[in-house]
Amino acid sequence: MDKNQLYQEALDLLQQLIAIPSYSSEEDKTADLIASFLEAKGVQVQRKLNNVWARNKHYNPALPTLLLNSHHDTVKPNTGYTRDPFAATLEEGKLYGLGSNDAGGCLVSLLATFLYFYEQEGLEYNLVYAATAEEEISGRNGLELLLPDLGELEAAIVGEPTLMHLAVAEKGLLVLDCVAAGRSGHAAREEGLNAIYEALPDIHWFQSYRFPKESVHLGPVKMSVTMIQSGTQHNVVPDKCQFTVDVRLTDAYTMEEVLETIQQHVRAEVKPRSMRLKPSSIPLDHPLVQAGMQLGRSTYGSPTTSDQALLSIPSLKLGPGDSARSHMADEFIYLHEIEEGISLYIDILQQVM
Repeated sequence: MDKNQLYQEALDLLQQLIAIPSYSSEEDKTADLIASFLEAKGVQVQRKLNNVWARNKHYNPALPTLLLNSHHDTVKPNTGYTRDPFAATLEEGKLYGLGSNDAGGCLVSLLATFLYFYEQEGLEYNLVYAATAEEEISGRNGLELLLPDLGELEAAIVGEPTLMHLAVAEKGLLVLDCVAAGRSGHAAREEGLNAIYEALPDIHWFQSYRFPKESVHLGPVKMSVTMIQSGTQHNVVPDKCQFTVDVRLTDAYTMEEVLETIQQHVRAEVKPRSMRLKPSSIPLDHPLVQAGMQLGRSTYGSPTTSDQALLSIPSLKLGPGDSARSHMADEFIYLHEIEEGISLYIDILQQVM
């Protein structure tokens, strides 16, 4: 299929998607549209809740499989919008609308790429395209739910706005709920054990500790105490101080190693909310990365978390649009970014297929 035709159809589909609200966990209507679009192209579509996926026509179980994945859920529009977030307006080379940049441009560009290869025989890899839900809330009914159905995967391209540069590493996220224990008493007398004071050395440790190893692409592990709650009234020594720590992990350590180090150094009780959103990386000598570099794309480490965190295989975050525009008021993507995205996705895959 001609690249220009693929671009025109992708743009039309994206405009239709923008017009349909698809907040996380409420993506059923956009899932319907994506499924219908693929079925109209003669693609055998499969669906699990609000996740839509398909394999290339000549899928061969003996071959390794590449996953092409992006999400079709969006955040809710913020109060700064001056435009209708669902209007899908074309203006001065831009497409405005909620989800246009994050990650609609990636979603339809990967879909166009999948269709480009769909009918081809003699490929070196199978392709699986997955339009998934709940990415914006790191939900369990998105890509994570779908992975067991996709079979064994060799590697993945995760569509997120990167200006079509190669995000070869991505920070993971570990949120910790910590509790420092004290003993209540009257604030006017020398009694009790103030839990806030008990928490202070731990809070200072989170502020000052530096993990020895740093990632080439992501730098150091970053820890931030972001919330503190303690006390019931002014004249009672608090017996408990709860605080929350946001930990941004790198590929220099496993999540388990970071948690073990923290628990060894602080006195407070430390409980992780989840161990799901792991840091990720892909070797620079991986064929996908090499293909992108040969096309003049640069490599970097991404500080933001995506569905890449749910994958245990080598994965490359790559897509049209700019991460700086994600979740902004009056979100937009340049039309040339979508056109370039489709072309570059195809060119990269042609080098490895």
